[in-house]
Amino acid sequence: MKVKPRRLSFFTIEWMDRGLEPREPSNPLYPDGSDVDLAGTRRPICATDLPYPSKRCGYYIIECRRCGQVSVVGTAGRANDPRSVVIACKPKVT
Repeated sequence: MKVKPRRLSFFTIEWMDRGLEPREPSNPLYPDGSDVDLAGTRRPICATDLPYPSKRCGYYIIECRRCGQVSVVGTAGRANDPRSVVIACKPKVT
C-alpha cells in the first residue's frame, strides 16, 4: 500500500551553495525535477516541497522542527534536481 505523505509546513530548509556550475547534462527522464524519497519503508513519514530549480551545485539541509530529523539532498543546477523530499520521522527515545 502506497502512503501519500502530507505536505507540512514545519520544515526549515537551507540551501548551501557550492559555487560550482553543472558539468553533466540533465537526466531527460526528469525534465520537471525529481521527488526524492529518503524514507524507504520507514513510517511515519512527512514531506515538503523544495525550492526548485536550484541555482547551481549545492545541497539542501532539511530539518523537521517537529521531530528533529535532519536530512541532506544534493543539487546540481539542472532540470532533474529535487523538487520535493519525503523523510522518515526521527524515532522517539522512550
